[in-house]
Amino acid sequence: MPLFLKRGELHLLLTKRSAQLNHHAGEISFPGGVCNPEEHSRDAALRETWEEVGIDPANVDILGPLDDVYSIHHYNVSPYVGFISDQFPLKLNRSEIDKVIEVPLTHLMDPFFFRIEEWGWQGRNYPVYFFRFNGDDIWGMTAEIVKNFLDVVFERGQ
Repeated sequence: MPLFLKRGELHLLLTKRSAQLNHHAGEISFPGGVCNPEEHSRDAALRETWEEVGIDPANVDILGPLDDVYSIHHYNVSPYVGFISDQFPLKLNRSEIDKVIEVPLTHLMDPFFFRIEEWGWQGRNYPVYFFRFNGDDIWGMTAEIVKNFLDVVFERGQ
């Protein structure tokens, strides 16, 4: 979960995944991916950020982990919050990433842009979170990670 300052305001750096990918094509996500067996999840997050958007791990100050998130498809994501300077050069891996999206935290904290839907899967209902930004929906696990971050950091308790 890369954070950075832009014009004095905290932003999140998100990516829009390539439409050519087999899984989660065109969705909004954080840089990240599969953790190799010998790798710590923090190191995997830094490596994947380097591979996907070209941010050097040496330019990321890890602030700490967030709660693990488990998907209905049995994925376990261990997110880390990292701060990057506002002078980060980007080099997008076009086979994985179509574009970078810079979202101000104040936008994500506005209830007007947030909604919850109940979705059914294998006989159970699950809450699915959505944040709307510039015509894109940030949803699913990415939105769950954002919501967790906002609830913890800003003590929203929602």
